Amino acid sequence: MAKATDATLITSAGRSRTLDLEERQRRYLITMGVRTACFLAFLVVPGWWKIAALAAAALLPAFAVLFANNADHRPPPPVRPDEPARPAISGGQIVPGSVEEGE
Repeated sequence: MAKATDATLITSAGRSRTLDLEERQRRYLITMGVRTACFLAFLVVPGWWKIAALAAAALLPAFAVLFANNADHRPPPPVRPDEPARPAISGGQIVPGSVEEGE
């Protein structure tokens, strides 16, 4: 039988795949938006700023991919010592109930 402390709590679970994918897409689109702004800035800025804008536009795709592929490395929330232990449901235990569909 597993100990209650070995149970995974929903509060310590990672993000869902959908939320993770949305966040990665948002980071990628923001980075590509900045890249587009760098190309537009290249057309209007004077002097050495043109080289800086072009270099940023050339390097941003690599960073965009790195940021988009970055996994969620946040640690689970700490357990407060004053919080009572939550009981765990073992694999063989059945919880009676019913599912109610909303409108």
